Amino acid sequence: MIRLLVGLGNPGPEYEQTRHNAGFWWVDAAARKLGATLQPDRGHHALVARVNRREGPLWLLEPQTYMNLSGKAVASLARFYKIAPAEILVAHDELDLPPGQLKLKLGGGHAGHNGLKDIVAALGSADFWRLRLGIGHPGARAEVVHYVLRKPPPEQREAIEACIARSLDALELLLAGEMDRATMRLHAKPPKPRPPRAEDAAPADRP
Repeated sequence: MIRLLVGLGNPGPEYEQTRHNAGFWWVDAAARKLGATLQPDRGHHALVARVNRREGPLWLLEPQTYMNLSGKAVASLARFYKIAPAEILVAHDELDLPPGQLKLKLGGGHAGHNGLKDIVAALGSADFWRLRLGIGHPGARAEVVHYVLRKPPPEQREAIEACIARSLDALELLLAGEMDRATMRLHAKPPKPRPPRAEDAAPADRP
C-alpha cells in the first residue's frame, strides 16, 4: 500500500513550467483527482496535503527545498508518520524516456537525478517506488542541466500532460499496492487512432 505520494521539482514561478518540475505536475494532478489541496508545511519543508481514506491517511508532498535537498522533506514526513520506503511513490522527470511515456519501478539507482540521490541518502534506502515521467534527452550530457531547467515546447508539454492524465487511471491500483496490475495499465501504450473506414469517407464528386 502507498501512504505517501511525492512529486519532485523546484519551488518558485521561474521553475514552475520547466521539465524538471514534471513530478510536481503529477502530484498536482493527483491532488485534483483526490480532492486534496496542498498547503505549506514549514515543519516538513514542503507543500503537503492529507487525504483521509478508509485504509488510513494518504499524504501528498512537494518538497520546497529545491531539487538537490528533496530528501530533507521526504524523510521528515516519512519518519514523523512512520511511513516505510516501500510505502512511498516518488514521481520525477526521466531523461531516458521520451515525452508521453512513463515507467513504474521499485528501487534501483538514481541515474544522476539529484532529487532521487538525496532521497536515497536521507531515507537510508533506495527501496521506494518511482514513477518515471519521460521528458526526453537533449542528446548531449553537457546540455542536460540547461535542458531540464527549460520549458518544453507545447507539443512535448501536451504529451507529458496526456501521459499524466492516463496514469491517474491507475491511481487506485497504486494506492492499494496492486503494483503488477498498476504496471500493466501504466505501461500500456495509448491506442493508435483508427484509419477512417471506407463507408465513413466523404462521397466522391460525381460529374
